[in-house]
Amino acid sequence: MKLENEKDTLTVSSSYLRNSVFEHSDLSGLKMNDVNLTGMEIIDANLSDIVIDGAQIGGAYLKNIGMPPEGHPLYDDCKNIIQRPVRFENCDFNHSKITNCNLANVEINECNIAGMKINGILIEDLLKRYNSK
Repeated sequence: MKLENEKDTLTVSSSYLRNSVFEHSDLSGLKMNDVNLTGMEIIDANLSDIVIDGAQIGGAYLKNIGMPPEGHPLYDDCKNIIQRPVRFENCDFNHSKITNCNLANVEINECNIAGMKINGILIEDLLKRYNSK
């Protein structure tokens, strides 16, 4: 089935749509419940205000996330535009890696940081030294 230049609402239930492709489409307000999205790719998308709840994301790879980079058609060279904060709650990120990311003004509260390192330094050790002063 192919839909092109349609402006309608679809309700899809108990369907097999494996390997479907959505290109240049407005899917704002899309709701998905109890779906298998294994291997899904989202490329060059506006995911502002996305809510992901109760999902397994083992093996997920998030990269180039944030405001459009220089050279992108939606890039705005106004340096005072700041992306709205992203929130993570009740997430299991054990053994995950964060590389080359802007973490300015990030707050981590009430989290298990056992074994967590920044640039190879155990955070627990840094906090012990800080709290012993």
